[in-house]
Amino acid sequence: MSAALGTGKAEMERFGFDAVDDPAHGGKMKEEDLLDKLKKIERLHAGATTPGEMDAAADAIRRIRKRLEEIERTEPPIEYKFKLQDGWNKQLFIALLRRYSITPYRYSRQRRTTVMARLPRSFVNETLWPEYTELSKTLRSYLSEVTNRVISEAIHAGTAEAEERAGEFLD
Repeated sequence: MSAALGTGKAEMERFGFDAVDDPAHGGKMKEEDLLDKLKKIERLHAGATTPGEMDAAADAIRRIRKRLEEIERTEPPIEYKFKLQDGWNKQLFIALLRRYSITPYRYSRQRRTTVMARLPRSFVNETLWPEYTELSKTLRSYLSEVTNRVISEAIHAGTAEAEERAGEFLD
């Protein structure tokens, strides 16, 4: 399952996103910054338009739930199978589903990183998946920074890739 985020640069800037707080661009993100950024992503996908709405995370959740209810009246839910990369992504995706009162499940013998859910197609394409991908990207960046810092400080600062040697591997 994949989808393009579809949000413009102006919209991202309006909600406070910039390269300064992105670890990939030299800034170190703190946990408070991460939480704030995740809340901004949520407000962006809830369609917040006024300063009051942008400051109220509860309003954002309510707006998305209301949008889902409206969509469900005209578009029947279908069963989706989401194959997620790892346990972190699965945990994030399940939390997002439950936030919107959607019941995640999986069938016996499915991989632990598979999540099933019954949802209207337009809600998945326009709201759920774009929000998930943006949250996942932000969280992955933060976790990568923390992991690299802990390994560098506690184990060894040399965390570059192993050298590649010419020749063949011999068993």
